[in-house]
Amino acid sequence: MNDTRPFGDFAPSGLTRWVIDRTRGLPEGWAGRRLALMMRHLAMKMLKGPPLDLETFGVRMRLYPYKNVCERRLLFTPQYFDADELKILASRIQEGFTFIDVGSNVGWYALYLAREAGPAVATRILAVEPQPEIFDRLIYNIRQNPFGTIKAVDCAIADKTGELTLFLDPHNRGEASLKIVNSSQTDAIRVPAVTLLDLLNREGLTRIDAIKLDVEGAEDLVLGPFFRDAPASLYPSVFIVANVPERWQADVIGLLTGRGYRQILETKMNLVFERS
Repeated sequence: MNDTRPFGDFAPSGLTRWVIDRTRGLPEGWAGRRLALMMRHLAMKMLKGPPLDLETFGVRMRLYPYKNVCERRLLFTPQYFDADELKILASRIQEGFTFIDVGSNVGWYALYLAREAGPAVATRILAVEPQPEIFDRLIYNIRQNPFGTIKAVDCAIADKTGELTLFLDPHNRGEASLKIVNSSQTDAIRVPAVTLLDLLNREGLTRIDAIKLDVEGAEDLVLGPFFRDAPASLYPSVFIVANVPERWQADVIGLLTGRGYRQILETKMNLVFERS
């Protein structure tokens, strides 16, 4: 269950604090990552279930590292968390910057970019997350930071608007999909869903700087209708798409390159495309 007590009530201490400080200070590279993984494994054995409150690169977050890989990564090694992707997005920040985080999880992308923009730059950020438990954590984290530019939206993004089944992985609460992508996924809930174009229209958006699309293998379901129905004026300048081609039933890379995008980055987690 999520805990709504004031931020700071679950500040790490003792050996847990020491391990977090050490893993967060490790450098890039195989050796640093390997050592961080070993130390994280040690720390997880000490944790008993409560969340942990930390400030990460100027962002305050309450993290539950037990059944969410995203929160575990943010707790111990935020310096490795999609660092190149975030650097690309941060370099695009300007007056009126608009970013849509589809599959926001607990809000790291949205919060990081809001902090990078600062109060002097007018931005608009949508953090979209369909899973109720994770959405509540997202809301809590947004409220701990004085950015004021993030709107949380509790729905799935899909190939049609209506109510759809969302499949949950009980071992990784951040991995929820409109597709059954893992034999361990035994839970399912019904959630509201909209198409990406419907979301943009409902929010009154006429120009998008960037979209991050991480919907656990359903990226093809989202992009097909979007590129079929959306005007080119709504195509974002940057698309970040989860790198899971083995889960797609359509050629997502072909969809993007066919609309004038070129790939500028590939990581283990994501593909990044830019449109002139």
